[in-house]
Amino acid sequence: MSEAQRLYDALKKVQEPKGYYFNKDKDRALELLDALALNRERYGYMACPCRLVSGEREKDKDIICPCVYRADDVEAYGSCYCNLYVSKTWNEEKIAHEYVPERRPPEKLFL
Repeated sequence: MSEAQRLYDALKKVQEPKGYYFNKDKDRALELLDALALNRERYGYMACPCRLVSGEREKDKDIICPCVYRADDVEAYGSCYCNLYVSKTWNEEKIAHEYVPERRPPEKLFL
């Protein structure tokens, strides 16, 4: 079993009861989870694969997955920035799949 699949199985059990589901496009979800695992190997923590990582945990603590922006993104758009975590209604296509804008403050974007 791949590391991405292990993460998928473990995180699904923890996140779904909280109302956060993986993107129903499992190939995309596994691709993102693989990138998270790679970031954990590189940096020692699972930094968001969709954002620029500084490599300094303290500077990146807001983008350690699940990032601090996830709840607001899923609430407003039905999806997090990466489209890894989504709402049930997003997966069921009951809401539009809109672009999720970056919430990370500009001063943190270019570390």
